[in-house]
Amino acid sequence: MNRNDVLEKVVIIDFGSQFTQLIARKVREVGVYSEIINFNQLRYLKNNKSIKGIILSGGPLTTTNKNFISLDDNILSSNLPILGICYGHQILARKFGGRVKISKRREFGKVSVKSELKSPITKNFFKNKSNQVWMSHQDIVYKIPPGFKKIASSDNSK
Repeated sequence: MNRNDVLEKVVIIDFGSQFTQLIARKVREVGVYSEIINFNQLRYLKNNKSIKGIILSGGPLTTTNKNFISLDDNILSSNLPILGICYGHQILARKFGGRVKISKRREFGKVSVKSELKSPITKNFFKNKSNQVWMSHQDIVYKIPPGFKKIASSDNSK
């Protein structure tokens, strides 16, 4: 038996983000084992019972191109929780019927993110109604997929 098939973990799919290692470290700091795989290794996820969640990283890619890197339907139908960050967020939005476009104004640096709706994923993030974050975005999700809810926004990315 392979060690990878026994140890429960969260898999981080890396789309070229400069913060992927930081994401993995933060996941491990809350007591969850994590592994990083490149988006070209998605076949690794099939039939791996030890995976308990997936994080899709950001990166320099864009979903506004016709040939953007997407996700295999097997991953989306796996019933695993999936968190999309930046590019990963945009992939999920597009896959489920949302719309992404190039923003008129690029977000770079310190930005205020406002809480729009209470959510377990942001439970310990918003001590007030807003929080300062570091962003580097050119693309924005401008139409949320049907059945999804907006839980946070910035001035530039509603």
